[in-house]
Amino acid sequence: MSASSSLQQRSLKAVWHPCTQMKRHESLPPLAIGRAQGAWLYDLDGRRYLDGISSWWVNLFGHAHPAINAALKDQLDTLAHVMLSGCTHAPVVELSERLSALTGHALGHCFYASDGASAVEIALKMSFHYWQNSGRPQKREFICLQHSYHGETLGALNVTDVDLFRDAYDPLLRHAHRVPTPDARNAETPEQAARTALQALETLLAEKHATIAAFIVEPLVQCATGMAMYDPLYLKEARRLCDQYEVHLIADEIAVGCGRTGTFFAWEQAAQLGNWWPDFLCLSKGISAGYLPLSLVMSTDKVYAAFYDEDVTRGFLHSHSYTGNPMACRAALAMLDLFASENALAGNRLRAARLNELLQPIAADRRIRHYRNRGMIWAFDVHIDDAEKAASFSRRFHEAALRHELLLRPIGTTVYLMPPYVLDDDELVHLARSTQAALNEVLSA
Repeated sequence: MSASSSLQQRSLKAVWHPCTQMKRHESLPPLAIGRAQGAWLYDLDGRRYLDGISSWWVNLFGHAHPAINAALKDQLDTLAHVMLSGCTHAPVVELSERLSALTGHALGHCFYASDGASAVEIALKMSFHYWQNSGRPQKREFICLQHSYHGETLGALNVTDVDLFRDAYDPLLRHAHRVPTPDARNAETPEQAARTALQALETLLAEKHATIAAFIVEPLVQCATGMAMYDPLYLKEARRLCDQYEVHLIADEIAVGCGRTGTFFAWEQAAQLGNWWPDFLCLSKGISAGYLPLSLVMSTDKVYAAFYDEDVTRGFLHSHSYTGNPMACRAALAMLDLFASENALAGNRLRAARLNELLQPIAADRRIRHYRNRGMIWAFDVHIDDAEKAASFSRRFHEAALRHELLLRPIGTTVYLMPPYVLDDDELVHLARSTQAALNEVLSA
C-alpha cells in the first residue's frame, strides 16, 4: 500500500470531512497531501497538483511563502497567544490600524473571530444590538439575496439561501427576507439585472424597514452558489436605499476581499462610484493568507458609539478563546506587506489579462455559457442536456482535473478558477490547458 493510500484509509476511519458525504470517499478518497510549495500541492507519493482554487480561496500568495514563514517564526519566539479580553498586543493593534487606513478610516473598529461564519454572526448580532441600544428593538429582521451564502452556523444559515445547507436545520432557523439576485446572467446587460433587482429591494424596504435591522450582501460576486457576478451599481444604490430607510448594510467580503475582485476590498468598486462604505465589513479566508484561522468585522464610529457606555449590558458581549490570536494577526500583517512589496494588484491585472487570453478556447466553446471574470475569479457554466450527467458533472470534472495535475472543485455545472496571486506564465498555461483537457475529457465521455 502506498503512503497516500495508507493515510487515506486512516483518514476515512478517524476524520469526518466537511461538506462531504463520507460514503462517496469510498470510491474517491481525499487527497493525501504531504507538502505544498507556491501554487503546487504534493501528495505523499510525489504526485503534484496546481492549486487552482487557493485551497478554498485562502492561500493568496501560495503555500509556504518565505516571507510569511519568517514572520510567523519570529512571532512564535515572541508571543504565540494571549487573551484579548483585558489584554492587547502589537500585531492585533497594527492589523486593525492598517485595515482601517485602507478604508480611509471610514471603518475604524475591528472585532475579531476565527472563521467567516462567525464574522457574519458577529455582524448580525452587532446590528441587532445596535438597534436595541438605540431604542428601536423592533428592528430585528434581516434581508439577504436570493442564492446567497454566508456560512453554516445557525445565525449565518438564517441569511443563507442554499437549500442543501439550510433545509436540514430549517426548524432551528429564523428566516430572513430574500430579494432577487442582481446576477448579470439574469438580463441582457449587467446594469439591467442590477436595476431590476434594486426595484425589488426598494419595494421590500419601503414596506418593512421599521422591522429590518440590516441587509447583508456579498459584494460583486456571490461565490458559493455559482460565482454569480454583478454590476457595482447594485452596491451603490443598495447603500443609498439602506441610508434612506435606516437599515444597516453588511458587506460579506469573506471570499471576495483581500484583492480577489481586483481591488483590495470589493466594496472599493462601489465607492469609486461616489458611494459611502457599508456599516459592517466582514473579512476572513485570505486575510491570513491561508496560514491560521482568522476573521474580523470592521464597523463605523457610529456603530461603535452605540455600545460605548458604563452599562456592561450595552457592550457587545461576544468572544472566544483565540480572539485576535497574535500568530494569525502576524500572518495577516505579512500578507499586507506582500500586497505592498509585490504590487500584487498590478501583478494580478497582468495575470488576469494573460489567463483570459489563454482561456479564449473555453470562452468560445459552444458547450459553454456565461464565461465571466472579475479580478482573480473566473467562471463558466457547462451546458449539459442529460440530467444524470449534469448531476454527476462536478465529481467527474474534479476527478479528470486531478488526472491533469490540477485541483478544481466545480459548483454543480459551474467551473470556477480562483488561483493564488503567484502564478508565473508556465503555471497560467498549465491552469488553462488542464482546465480545457479536463472539460474535453468529461464532455466526451
